[in-house]
Amino acid sequence: MQTRTHVDANVIAKVWQHVEASIPSAVSPGAGDAGHGLDHIRRVEDMACRLAAEHGGNLYVIRLASLLHDVGDAKFNNGQELSGRLAMQWLSELNVSAEVIKAVVEIVDQISFRHQTPANQLSHEAKIVQDADRLDAIGAVGIIRTIEYGASRGRPFYSADGTACTLSHFFEKLLRLRGLLHTPLAIEIATDREALMLQFLDQYCQQCGLELDDIKTQFDAN
Repeated sequence: MQTRTHVDANVIAKVWQHVEASIPSAVSPGAGDAGHGLDHIRRVEDMACRLAAEHGGNLYVIRLASLLHDVGDAKFNNGQELSGRLAMQWLSELNVSAEVIKAVVEIVDQISFRHQTPANQLSHEAKIVQDADRLDAIGAVGIIRTIEYGASRGRPFYSADGTACTLSHFFEKLLRLRGLLHTPLAIEIATDREALMLQFLDQYCQQCGLELDDIKTQFDAN
């Protein structure tokens, strides 16, 4: 059940305007990484609200952090992570309370897969937003995002000779995400989405004359 918190709809709307103006794929179609575009951010916000409805939390902090979690992603900024800095700047300009700003900045600085912040150092709200973000990386949308990202980098879907390929991402990251989730509802959702990914991989291997167990061994060893 959600914790009762006031959500300033005006601030939410203005933050969304900032996000729309700042995400590369929104500003210039084809720029940046479409997998981390506005549609991804909206899905994360929607899922975070769904998780909060089940598991509680400060909904205002959760919604703001969901909207801002990718706005300064290192992939858009030459390897430099700017989300926390931009979140602090924009929320300060909107006269959001220092307590809320601190909570939001901590979340956007902590939740990326790259940072691997230990679970015991995350707030409840951070766990909600991180689960929502990770859920968007798996299932049907996750498959599409992964293929689109690989294609944007000129990578083949599969390579038997050890060169970088998109298929490796399923084993190196996506199929490990369910075990990193925090909330029971997220784990339940991830179980179904993971099953879909495994079905997709099995069908791909069948059509291409490959053995899924061999592919798994190849990439698990890397």
